[in-house]
Amino acid sequence: MLKFYYNPRSPMSRIVWVTLLEKELYYESKIISLNGDQLTPEFLEISPFHHVPIIIDNGFRVIESLAIIDYLETRYPTPSLLPQNIQVLAQVRMVQMVSFHELFRPIMNFLYTNPDSPEYQIARANIHRVLQLFSQLLADNSYFGGEQFTLGDIVAGTGISLLTKSDFSLQNYPIIQRWYELLMQRSSWQSTELTQREFTQFKRVFIKLKARERQRLLSTKAS
Repeated sequence: MLKFYYNPRSPMSRIVWVTLLEKELYYESKIISLNGDQLTPEFLEISPFHHVPIIIDNGFRVIESLAIIDYLETRYPTPSLLPQNIQVLAQVRMVQMVSFHELFRPIMNFLYTNPDSPEYQIARANIHRVLQLFSQLLADNSYFGGEQFTLGDIVAGTGISLLTKSDFSLQNYPIIQRWYELLMQRSSWQSTELTQREFTQFKRVFIKLKARERQRLLSTKAS
């Protein structure tokens, strides 16, 4: 039995959720509230860093979304979400890593900092650089894997979907906009997309979690 511990509003959870849906895998849903469920002793036993998502596949636990989708792709290879061509595969992997290391943090800073702050302007500039690179990689292709929908599209699309809920317009990036419209046509994307209200609730919880984390770090330093 495949168990999936997640929160529907968590971007990292969505990466795994879309992957499960694309592969049409049956799983037992374990929704974790981010208002305290992630801090219970029972959950900390399987998630020592109190993060979602997590999967447990017949007793085998995997944490961290990139590790989880790699596991799912290897364990359940059909339908494939990675290309066979080595150069295209490298490009898809590159998109995944750039999304994690160069896109997600600037997006969070863009969404949750004052537009007049230096952090906001730096975040916007970093997002621009990533979208320029992604536009070059996509070119005339439907997806980052050519005509094949891949894990790279899932990871990058999860981040960019957050931007579409803000005042960031994709109109200045026509290739990205065309690609994102293709994502929105997929049933896996439609069924996991946050409404504007859900996104607002996610922002509220995220801000609380960040404040709690800052307080914890200050308490640790003080002691």
